[in-house]
Amino acid sequence: MACATMSSILFGLSFIFVKQSVNEVSTFTLLSWRFLFALLGMGICALLGIIKLDLRGKDLKPLLLIALFQPILYYIVETWGIALTTATESGIVIACIPIVTLILSAIMLKERPTKLQVASILISVAGIFIMVLIQGLSASLNPLGYFFLLITILSAGLYVIYSRKAAAYTSTEKTFVMAASGAVVFTICAVIEHASAGTLHELIVLPFVNHDFLISLIYLSVACSVIATNLRNYSISIIGATRTASLAVLTTLVSVIAGVVFLNEPFSFAQGIATLLVLAGVYGANHMPKNAVPLESMEALDAMRSRKEHP
Repeated sequence: MACATMSSILFGLSFIFVKQSVNEVSTFTLLSWRFLFALLGMGICALLGIIKLDLRGKDLKPLLLIALFQPILYYIVETWGIALTTATESGIVIACIPIVTLILSAIMLKERPTKLQVASILISVAGIFIMVLIQGLSASLNPLGYFFLLITILSAGLYVIYSRKAAAYTSTEKTFVMAASGAVVFTICAVIEHASAGTLHELIVLPFVNHDFLISLIYLSVACSVIATNLRNYSISIIGATRTASLAVLTTLVSVIAGVVFLNEPFSFAQGIATLLVLAGVYGANHMPKNAVPLESMEALDAMRSRKEHP
C-alpha cells in the first residue's frame, strides 16, 4: 500500500513537468526521450548491481504484453483521445480507470471485490468527477475521440491485469521491458515525425541545449517511468489489482494539490469536498477488519506450505 501510494504521488507531480514540456515539444518527442532516459538509467543501475535483471532464457511474451498496454497503446490513444475531445470529457473518462480495472479483475483474475470496496471506489471516482467538472462542462461530441478514450481506459485496466498475472517476473523486470519497449516505439515515432519536418537535428540535441526540458525529462524518466512504475508493478503483485486501482485515484488528487501549491491554481470549496470524497473512498477500499486476513496473505501462506511439503 505504501508503494502504491508513493507511486500515485510521483505520477501526480508529473503533471507539473509535463505541462512545462508539452508547450515546447511534441508528445512523441517527450515520450521518446522520457523512455530513452528511463532505459539508460535502469541499464546503468543493472551494470552497477543496484538492481537485478534476469531475463535470460525467460519467455518475454507476458512482459511484452504488459508493455503493449502500458506504455505503448495507452500513451498513443490517450494523446489522440485528448486531442479530439474536451478536457472535461477526457478527464471524466480517464477517471473511470479504477472502475474498469475493478470489473476486469473480477472477470479475468477472479478477484471479487467486497461491497465496501465497490462502493468506496465509486465514491472516489465521484470525487474525481467533481474535480473535473469544476473546470467547466463542455462536449466535443466526437465519436472517434470517445473511441480512443475508451481504448485508453481499457489499456490501463489490462496493464494492471497482465502485470498481476505475470507473477513469475519481478517488478524490476516488468519495468525494464516497459521502458525498453517505450523507448523503441516512441523513438521510431519521433524520428519519423522530425524527419518529415526536417528537424531531426533538433530532436537529437534537444536535452543538451534546453536545460528546462532536461530537468523535466529527468523527473519523468527516473521518478515516473522507473521508480513510480516499479513501485506500482510491485504493489499490483502484492495487494492485487482492485486495491492498487483504488490507490491510483490519488494521482489526480495530488495533481490538483500540486497545481494549487506550485502553479498558483485556484482551490474552491467544491474541490475540498471532492478531495474528502476521494480520500474517504481510498480508505474504504483498503480498510479491513482487525481480524480479517487479506487474500494476498492467504495466497503467500499457501505458497510457503506448498514449498515445505514439496521441497
